[in-house]
Amino acid sequence: MQADFFMSLHSTEACRIEGNIRLCYHKEYKEGPQGENMNNEMLIRVTKYYRTLIKLRTIGLEKVFAHNLADAAGVSASIVRKDFSQMGIYGQKRGGYNIIELSDVLGELLGKGTPENVVVIGCGRIGMALMHYSGFENDGISILAGFDNNPSVFQNQTTLFPIYSISRLDEFAKENNISAAILTVPESAAQDVYSHVLSCNIKGILNFSPVTLKPMPTADGSMPVVHNINIGLELERMFYEIKFRKNGD
Repeated sequence: MQADFFMSLHSTEACRIEGNIRLCYHKEYKEGPQGENMNNEMLIRVTKYYRTLIKLRTIGLEKVFAHNLADAAGVSASIVRKDFSQMGIYGQKRGGYNIIELSDVLGELLGKGTPENVVVIGCGRIGMALMHYSGFENDGISILAGFDNNPSVFQNQTTLFPIYSISRLDEFAKENNISAAILTVPESAAQDVYSHVLSCNIKGILNFSPVTLKPMPTADGSMPVVHNINIGLELERMFYEIKFRKNGD
C-alpha cells in the first residue's frame, strides 16, 4: 500500500494518505497516529471495529460505512466517527472506508503484528475449553500449551494441545516468547500460581480464578497487566440489573 506524507496547513498537524483514508496527527507523534492514549471504553469499541473489519475482509467485502461499524459495536455512527476523528482517521464522505486499508490502520493502532503467544495454566474444563477455542487465531493470539500440577493431566497424551508440568513454565516461556498467561486454577492455588507466573517474567495475566489478583513486580521489576474475570460476580451484576432496571430501559 502506497502512502503519501504531507504537512497540513495547520502548523501542529501532519497527515498522510493511505488509499482513500486520510490520517492526521500532531507533529509530536513521530510514528503517526497512536492508540496509546485510548481510554478503556474507547479501546473496547476500537477493538470491536477491528474485529468486524477482519470478518468483512475475510468474506471479500471492500467498503464499509460508519453505521455498519456502529451496528456491530452497539454504538451510534456519530460515536464511530468521533473515535476515528480522535485517532486522526478520515474517510470519504460518501465513499465510506476501504476495509483493507482501515483494518490495517486500526491493526497498527492496536499494536497488531506478529501473533501473541499465550499459555493456559490450569487445564480443567474451563482451561481446556479455552485451549480448544479456534477463534483466538483470528485475533492474532496463539495458545501454545497448557500447564498443570496434576500428573494425570500433564501426562495425558491424548490431548490436541501439549500440556506440561507447571515446573516447566519458566523454560517454556523463555523459549517461546510468551506474552501472557490465562489462569483457570482453583482459589486455593491462585496466589501461588500467580507468583510463579511473575517469576517467569510473563507480562500479562488473565485471571479466571475467584480471587482478585493485584499487579506485583515481575522478575525484571516491571509491572504486569492483570485482568480479573470473575464469572460469578458478572452473573450477580447481571441479575441485579435485570431485577432493578427501570421500566423501558
